[in-house]
Amino acid sequence: MSEDPKNEPIAGNLLISEPFLQDENFIRSVILLCDHNEEGSFGLVLNKPSILHLGDLVEELAFLDNEVFVGGPVEQNTLHFIYFGEKALEGSISIGKEIWWGGDFESLVENLKLGRFEPQDIMFFIGYSGWGAGQLGEELQTNTWIIYRDQISPETLQNTPEELWKGLLKNMGGEFKVIANYPLDPRLN
Repeated sequence: MSEDPKNEPIAGNLLISEPFLQDENFIRSVILLCDHNEEGSFGLVLNKPSILHLGDLVEELAFLDNEVFVGGPVEQNTLHFIYFGEKALEGSISIGKEIWWGGDFESLVENLKLGRFEPQDIMFFIGYSGWGAGQLGEELQTNTWIIYRDQISPETLQNTPEELWKGLLKNMGGEFKVIANYPLDPRLN
């Protein structure tokens, strides 16, 4: 982990990829950091839609048209979710004001079937982004990620995938506002 504890991200922070990161898994990505400790880190990419919808993965929920996002390159055979509002599921972990990570999946399915959840208040992800002990700290030291520390809200996370990366950087102001407009390929500028 990095030497400066003030530079350490915490659960609920967003990791914004630097503009010239060429890793195809993380180009212009915004990752919601769900867990970060000395053993490693876990996050979900918020702005990379997959070609799947929830009904493609969970037959019981075929009546929902929720888009499923690619949470990251790790274990893409797993399904993860976050939801917004009050805590509604056993085992959910708070990662921001009215933002919850995970919880009892069977209860989620039942609540969706009964209409107790609004479909737009839940985001689903296949796979996740993970870092081993110290790995994220090393990537932060090499400026691979920009930490967005401001309080996030459900509205922040529900921006369109294309605008989320740029919008967050513009909100940070200063040099970040400038890099929000960097072209994907500077050679084409």
